[in-house]
Amino acid sequence: MAMNILFLPFRRTNAVSMSAAIKQYISTKYDQHPDMFKKDLEAIDILRTNAVNSLEAHVSGVQKLTTYAAQLVWIGGKFPIDVRTPGGRESFHAQSQGNRSADYCICWHRLALILRGTLLWALTRKGQNNLRFELANVLYNLASLYTQLAVSLNRSTSDGLKSACNYFCQAAGVISHLKETVIPELRTIPPEDMDIMTLESIQQLLLAQAQECFWSKAVKDGLKDGLIAKLAAKVSDFYDQAAEFGTKSDIISTEWIHHMTAKLHHFAAAAQYRASRDCLDKQKYGEEVARLRDSLTYVNEALKESRWINKIVLGDLNGLKARVSEDLKRAEKDNDVIYLMSVPPKSELKTLDRAGMATPRIPQEVSDPFSALGDKAAFGQPLFARLVPYAVHVAVSIYDERKERLVNSTIIDELEALTTKLRDLLQSLNLPASLQALEKPLGLPPSLSIHAEEIRQQDGLHKLQRAMHEIRKLKANDEAMYQEGVGLLTTEAAEDDKARSKHGTARWTRQPSHQAAEKLYAQVKEIDGYLKSSASSDELVRSKFKECESAIQTLSGTKMDLESSVPSSRRVTLTPAVEEAADSLRSALNDVNQLEHRRKRIMQQMREKVKNDDINSAILAETARFEREYPMQKIEPAMFESLFEDRLEQYEEDRKVVSEEKESQSQLVVRIQEANAAFITARRGDSSTKEREQALQRLENAYFKYKEIVSNLNTGRKFYNDLATIVTRFTDECRDFAYHRRMEAGQMETLRDLTTALSNLNLNLQDQKERQSLRSHYATQQQPPPSDATIAAPTPTRAPQPEPGIWNPAQGIKFGGAPPQQPQQVDSNVHHPAYPNANVKGGGQWDVSRGVRFG
Repeated sequence: MAMNILFLPFRRTNAVSMSAAIKQYISTKYDQHPDMFKKDLEAIDILRTNAVNSLEAHVSGVQKLTTYAAQLVWIGGKFPIDVRTPGGRESFHAQSQGNRSADYCICWHRLALILRGTLLWALTRKGQNNLRFELANVLYNLASLYTQLAVSLNRSTSDGLKSACNYFCQAAGVISHLKETVIPELRTIPPEDMDIMTLESIQQLLLAQAQECFWSKAVKDGLKDGLIAKLAAKVSDFYDQAAEFGTKSDIISTEWIHHMTAKLHHFAAAAQYRASRDCLDKQKYGEEVARLRDSLTYVNEALKESRWINKIVLGDLNGLKARVSEDLKRAEKDNDVIYLMSVPPKSELKTLDRAGMATPRIPQEVSDPFSALGDKAAFGQPLFARLVPYAVHVAVSIYDERKERLVNSTIIDELEALTTKLRDLLQSLNLPASLQALEKPLGLPPSLSIHAEEIRQQDGLHKLQRAMHEIRKLKANDEAMYQEGVGLLTTEAAEDDKARSKHGTARWTRQPSHQAAEKLYAQVKEIDGYLKSSASSDELVRSKFKECESAIQTLSGTKMDLESSVPSSRRVTLTPAVEEAADSLRSALNDVNQLEHRRKRIMQQMREKVKNDDINSAILAETARFEREYPMQKIEPAMFESLFEDRLEQYEEDRKVVSEEKESQSQLVVRIQEANAAFITARRGDSSTKEREQALQRLENAYFKYKEIVSNLNTGRKFYNDLATIVTRFTDECRDFAYHRRMEAGQMETLRDLTTALSNLNLNLQDQKERQSLRSHYATQQQPPPSDATIAAPTPTRAPQPEPGIWNPAQGIKFGGAPPQQPQQVDSNVHHPAYPNANVKGGGQWDVSRGVRFG
């Protein structure tokens, strides 16, 4: 049905079971059992069904949509916005084929009423695993419902106009909330019909129609012309902004843009017309003529859109033009004959003031949804209230990561670095081998026997080989997964480039792949950097292993093989100086052993302390306090920063241990260097134990290299396991991106084919018209020429007086002639009561220039 105002069409969606995805997510990500929330899971599906099926202009749909929207906002604090189950992934295509997996995909469709160049709504479906995407579409439907409620009202009454104005303002408020609050939190590319320009154009259009309703009510209530002019000028401004943003949108249809353009000129003309009447009341007759002329100019501009606007809008314009033309004729005559006032040019006319009465009004249940949730609130209890908010789990993981990083980087790593530095010093001094060779010229030193037994029990050599093999497999899996994601991006980019070269950049208007997936391409470089860095680290570990492989194999062998690898030396008589120096050096080395054992104990205690540092109860208590003191505020991880700082203070005392260990090690190093120097001086000239010293030192160094390689391999294993999580998520995102891009490309191709088919159809129709015109032309040319006989000019005669009841051809044809005494007909325009006296031109006499009209 044709109307002089527009409404937003509903968006439609497919059936999706959100409860299934939420249930599995709870079972895999939370400590609580999903059966605890059985009623909530059933309720969320019922709420969605009621909301998405509210596709009629009835006030009951408002509460269904707002209730579901409020619950979506609430559960957004309990779950991540892109609820994904591990390994689960479903697309619209998979769903249409009946292939249901554990995940879900919310698909919404927009109708073609406001789409530029779109013919089928099925071609405009969009699907995302995103709760914010669902919320955006629900709020859009709420705005659509408000507009359709406004259109359904009887706007011929003051109450109807007032209610319609309120509905349009609420619809504009919902669109404003959608644009400023929901879309920025989408964390993904918004749908193309929810870009800023499209939403801004829709918002301004709704405000224009709300202002138009208020203007109509002012006219109907008979307010002063000056005020009505201000209201009409503001209506024109709103339509002007709506049309401007509409031209920058790829979605708003040309029909709507023509409608907005006609309306902005229409109300600019109406404003000048009302201002002219105000000038008449104030006896400003020259200005009255100028404003009427300006009004007529605006009307003529609006009528240029007559090909694209509906009959009601066109009728309003014609009615206004008739009224303005009549008043202009009267005003010019009166001014020329009676008042003789100068008519100012348009540039000297004062700009009309504006009276804006329409503003975006966001319903409270949309701007503050939590206020409607509760025991006695309108929307009932919030769903999943007993489920620990998702932000709490994020906060716990943030704290765990911070405490581990703090302890590892500032305590454990520092202690290990000090120990490594001390071992390097001993190795450079050939200790403790030089002392062991002197004290025990035969057999194995006790410390070396202990180290060898430790390696044998751990099956040291094979343990290292197995660990390196496992790491190679992990790395290969990560690289394969990474290459799969890169391959998906490369294939998609090649397909996009091929389509762009086929259709041209002017037609293939979507973003290139590198721009559309800028984040993914940045991850490609980031992950590639990880892999290259890990490759150099792996090569370093392999070189370490090769250097000490034979020595580790010796330590892993039998005791007999180990003893045979260490040459014996002859027993020498120790002088008092040598014995004293050896005792001093042995004391220092014993202190080194004690220091290493103490540090191992400290590091083990720190790991236990970190493991036992459970912040869950403290965060839950803090969450309860937040919910009690700030019930309307969404729980965010940043709210626990002060708690984190207080909890991490407990590790400040432990960090002091590192400083103490540095001080004690520096003193011990001085002792070792002095004792070793004295020992070397006392033994000067004695080379009887040199070969034994070298063999013992090689085995001792191999043991510490073994420990170092084990630590390196554990770090590498953890690195590749963590990288596997990153690469898997990256590949899933690449797969989703490639799928959606292919769907988008298919839609564009189909739309392009439809457009081409329609263009061909139009060309065929035009060709047929041209052929028909040519046929008519040739048929006219083939008619026999007139004879050369001279045609006599008609002799003018006076028409005889007609007899009653007999038709005289000289008088023309009359249809439904009205009696002379009947009053002239009046056009009463219910949509625009500003023009109640627009006269209908002409009587019952048929005018040949106007043609014949039926109905």
